[in-house]
Amino acid sequence: MSTTGETEYYTTFESPLGELLLTGDSTGALTSLSVPGQKGGRTVQELQGHGVRDPARLAAATRQLGAYFAGELKEFDLELRPTGTEFRRRVWDVLDAVPYGDTTTYGAVAARIGASGVAVRAVGGAIGANPLLIVRPCHRVIGAGGSLTGYAGGLERKVRLLTLEGSLPH
Repeated sequence: MSTTGETEYYTTFESPLGELLLTGDSTGALTSLSVPGQKGGRTVQELQGHGVRDPARLAAATRQLGAYFAGELKEFDLELRPTGTEFRRRVWDVLDAVPYGDTTTYGAVAARIGASGVAVRAVGGAIGANPLLIVRPCHRVIGAGGSLTGYAGGLERKVRLLTLEGSLPH
């Protein structure tokens, strides 16, 4: 059961980053996307016994992920329904606006939501709590000096995603 008491549906998807775990609600809206070993990520073991494996319900997401990793899709068109505070949702909305092939900084995200410079840490926490890796592109957020800091899925995966999108040299 999800935190709202609804049945959770899930599937897995083999990707260049490892086996991804996708969860969704009864409508097929994506509620989370996790990579193996992700800090704070979901696991199949956690879902067994109360989640329902249903690849058909999440087929649009797996199709689009396949196209993304093949270099054929630059923008996801999926219903997203993650759980988070109002502050986190504001930060995540900014992430959704960072285009494929571009990057932004934690400070720029803070500025976009009208947060002060001291709120950059809180913005970083909200980005780190993003339950929709890849689809909600937190990997496009870098440090002020261009450093590839922080990614719940691991820096190696962040490098792979940014390289795929052309933000880093091959």
